[in-house]
Amino acid sequence: MNRDLDGYVRLRPLLFSIAYRMTGSVADAEDIVSEAFVRLQQAWADEREIASLKAYLSTVVTRLSIDHLKSARVRRERYFGTWLPEPVLTDEADDGELADSLSLAFLVVLEQLGPVERAVFLLHDVFDLDYARIADIVGKSEVNCRQIATRARRYVSARQPRFQASADERAALADRFFAAVETGDVSGLIELLAADVVTYGDGGGEGPSLPRPVFGRERTLRLLRAVAVTLRRHDLHLERCAVNGQPGVLVRDAAGALLNVMTVDVRGGQVQAVRSILNPAKLAHLAPLVGPDHPLRGGAVTTGRRPRPRGQGRREDG
Repeated sequence: MNRDLDGYVRLRPLLFSIAYRMTGSVADAEDIVSEAFVRLQQAWADEREIASLKAYLSTVVTRLSIDHLKSARVRRERYFGTWLPEPVLTDEADDGELADSLSLAFLVVLEQLGPVERAVFLLHDVFDLDYARIADIVGKSEVNCRQIATRARRYVSARQPRFQASADERAALADRFFAAVETGDVSGLIELLAADVVTYGDGGGEGPSLPRPVFGRERTLRLLRAVAVTLRRHDLHLERCAVNGQPGVLVRDAAGALLNVMTVDVRGGQVQAVRSILNPAKLAHLAPLVGPDHPLRGGAVTTGRRPRPRGQGRREDG
């Protein structure tokens, strides 16, 4: 049997893309891709015929992702505060549908789909697989897969923001936004913030977090003023980057250790959403982190009652 190790290496980015969009977790996606390789090696050892390495591995990765999501559901529903996916650093020049399908906003919407529903939607609308192939992967009829995809597409389209601005326009506005936050001149942000801007903070109980989103321009401005003061007080600086295809920053201390990641959604010439991920469990893959003794690594700072568990209203598979 031809043990095509080079083929696996070539396919690994695709496999990671599927697993990451399914799980919203870098660590889980890497574990799933590694397990797929273990199963591939076992198939080779058993001398099983593999007609298409791509088809075989994408099937294994999708099925492992579905199983993982089913097992992780209770854990995610008990998550403290706002849940956001683990961020990945990307090329901000990337534009179009692929970048949109990687955005934190998109991945959060996917969280409300059931595991099989998510798989069918992603495999067809993002990864361009035909329904016959998808039906074989998820173990449902082709007709049922079409129905699942239609329902999921309708749900996602109603909730997914479309990033209509060009990459250059998004970057220019984000530069102004983050410069204002870093210098503390947040009064200049009024014209940059949409009236219905929303701010999300994911600390996971390991630092300052928002138990629920902050809505509106005035409340967001007050929050950003507090952020600006915190940056100066703790000698933190912002390093521009692209986060999941959208403009963002790494927040580092004077020694370069990473504290958190922030990103903004830009549409219609304004910032529509601000997302901050401070949970260290979601950042360790990006850079060395600030130590647990850092003042901002203490218990979560909240502004209200503990929210209801995540996942209420989660859609079930068809």
